[in-house]
Amino acid sequence: MLQGERRLAAIMFTDVVGYTSLTQKDEALAMELLEEHRRMVRPFLPKHGGREIKTIGDAFLVEFESALEAVRCAFDIQQSLHEMNMSRPVERTIQIRIGVHLGDVIHNQNDVYGDAVNVASRIEPLAPPGGVCISEQVYDHVKNKSDFQLTSLGKRELKNVGEPVEVYRVVFPWEKQEAATATAVLDRKRIAVLPFTNMSSNPEEGYFADGMTEDLITSISGVRQLTVIARTSVMGYKGTTKKVREIGKELEVGTLLEGSVRKAGNRVRITAQLIDAVTEGHLWAQNYDRQLEDVFAIQSEIAEKVAEELRVRLVDSEKRMLEKKPTDSAEAFTYYLQARELVRQGTESSLGQAPGVFEKAIALDPSFARAYAGLAECYLEAITAGFGTFEQNTPKAELAANKAAQLDPELADAHAILAQVAFNADDVRAGEASAKRAIELNPSLSNAHFILSNLYFLKGDTVNGIKAAESCYGLDPVRPRYVERLGLWYFYLGMENEALQHWAKTTQVAPFGTYRAETEYYLYKGDLAKGKEFHAMAEKVEPGHRWVKWMKGFIAAREGDKEGALRVIKEIEAKWLGSTTLNDLAFVYYALGDIDSYFAYVNRSVDQHTYQYVYVMYCPLFSKARDDPRYQALQNKIRRMIEGS
Repeated sequence: MLQGERRLAAIMFTDVVGYTSLTQKDEALAMELLEEHRRMVRPFLPKHGGREIKTIGDAFLVEFESALEAVRCAFDIQQSLHEMNMSRPVERTIQIRIGVHLGDVIHNQNDVYGDAVNVASRIEPLAPPGGVCISEQVYDHVKNKSDFQLTSLGKRELKNVGEPVEVYRVVFPWEKQEAATATAVLDRKRIAVLPFTNMSSNPEEGYFADGMTEDLITSISGVRQLTVIARTSVMGYKGTTKKVREIGKELEVGTLLEGSVRKAGNRVRITAQLIDAVTEGHLWAQNYDRQLEDVFAIQSEIAEKVAEELRVRLVDSEKRMLEKKPTDSAEAFTYYLQARELVRQGTESSLGQAPGVFEKAIALDPSFARAYAGLAECYLEAITAGFGTFEQNTPKAELAANKAAQLDPELADAHAILAQVAFNADDVRAGEASAKRAIELNPSLSNAHFILSNLYFLKGDTVNGIKAAESCYGLDPVRPRYVERLGLWYFYLGMENEALQHWAKTTQVAPFGTYRAETEYYLYKGDLAKGKEFHAMAEKVEPGHRWVKWMKGFIAAREGDKEGALRVIKEIEAKWLGSTTLNDLAFVYYALGDIDSYFAYVNRSVDQHTYQYVYVMYCPLFSKARDDPRYQALQNKIRRMIEGS
């Protein structure tokens, strides 16, 4: 071929999973497995007309004339490795990711360049360990010419690629077998309440249907023998066209409750169906036509019917909880649901409006404990979202949560919020007591497990910390914050395989959290280019997030761009969010090598109960600071604080 000649070609790019980490732990084993990997891969290339262009460290760059042969080659490679790994101990398994794209390439001096090479290299990291991802261009060439099962991952933004590219994943036979096995053993007492459909003539009444969904989750969660998926994970299925069996697999539930709500004035019509997620058969269905004031009785009846159909006997305390009415005022309840909808929207405007609407509910019924709990949660959400300061909102949240618990000592949400408030104040004893009480009252309350996990980690109990984090994720597997945190904990605790497997399945569910974790992972591994790539992807998803800003300064400092890092520090100071921002400044100064400033800012944040203990105590990016004598002094201060001395 003439030098510089352009032609259409399929490009396959491969990469060994965890190779860099293994070289740091056991370089001899890493080199041995790398050579074995190369010996296994190379024979497959000529069988499918592939031409090895070059190896780049642990990666292969291969050219094919046929997109179909490229995918067949990738399939055969992964099948061979899968069969080999089944008979090996974990530490000697070899897993690779493969990306394939079809496009123009330019040959020059025995190398290839061009769009196809760039896209293939960007698609490869999207594949799970042991997986293959292909572009839509490849998909168009193979979809009707093979028995491959392909599933879309949606359109993805790829670095240095102008337009989003739809990416597909190859589903291997052994994955289907594993999925079938998983489906067969789904626990019927693990249930998801899908968003109820708003059938009202006024679309603005949608808040009522969503509120019904949330209240039914709360009611059914009161049956302790049932595990109920959290609202934040089920709301993503609003308006979905997915089949029941597919949702059951995704949420790992054996039973689904779905239905609809029609509200007209003071009348409501509610339909509900209980469905077996494996067979898709209806277990029970019922229509309710009632006055608005009877909505709580309907919720109680549905919860009792769910328990009955799933062969669960209610104890007296559970019956009493189900029969308890949160308020006698239909108008107060309506305001409460409207306020909850504003909190769910999570914008600066909606979180600013919500307290006033909760106050309207409270004015109509001063004994409405849930309204006080909702108000407290709203103040805490504003802090988390960066729309309110710790100093302003925490006292308001504590006051409202205490009032809720005083009015209804058995309201699990109130105790969970008090646990959050105690955690914010570094009061571990009070926080643990409140979180455990919340879980005792409602074992399916994911945020209580989340706070308990944080409290364990804060005091250094990583064993119980990871268990609580996994429980939280199991109850709320689609909530970005919880998805993100579990992956980070796996990474921070050295559970690299678990972290990689976790991230392989969370990109669609929580893209920002996944990209954030992978940014830190690659920076820790010393791969600055990949770290920057994932940071850019995270920034596209949530450009205004605080982490995006300080990590931009951190990366600039790592690159030796001192001016860029200092510019970020000035930008952080210009958008001051109170004492919580002290951490952001500390992290950028650390990357600049200014350890004095790092400890100065972290100490100030500890004094004001806003330090980011996850990064300070556990993140590998800040490990050198933990070798400094000042870190032990900092830990002593924290220990005295959490022990109350």
